[in-house]
Amino acid sequence: MKKTLVTITLLAIAVAGIGIACKSKTESTGMPAGKVIATVKLNNLTATLLSDSGQLKHGDQQVTLAFSDALGKSVDVGAVSLNFHMPQMGSMAEMNDAVTFKTTDTPGVYRGRVNVEVAGEWQGQLAYEGPAGKGKTTFTVTAQ
Repeated sequence: MKKTLVTITLLAIAVAGIGIACKSKTESTGMPAGKVIATVKLNNLTATLLSDSGQLKHGDQQVTLAFSDALGKSVDVGAVSLNFHMPQMGSMAEMNDAVTFKTTDTPGVYRGRVNVEVAGEWQGQLAYEGPAGKGKTTFTVTAQ
């Protein structure tokens, strides 16, 4: 009986150790898992747009947006918006594809969905307002 109890205890400790060792990148460094699509500076912060593939693609997809300070620590910026804008070209009307974000358990990390209408060069229009002040910028990104 004692041998079984010791075995179960050691197994529980091993499972707990594996769980701690394998915790998500978000928990250990503040940066969520995923591959970087784009990184931009806003005031004294860095905004990083990520996806599983590291590419913005035309069609429906999930993205993650993370804000960090100079030390790489996550920063809660409050409300965020990201719109992908493509100006009118010839007979094609301008397009605006907004990302719909939800907060995560990690302040400063947001998960979102967007449906990018076509492949090509887009202007990312990023803005935030909240505890970290407010800021906005634009950046170029190519959808595959």
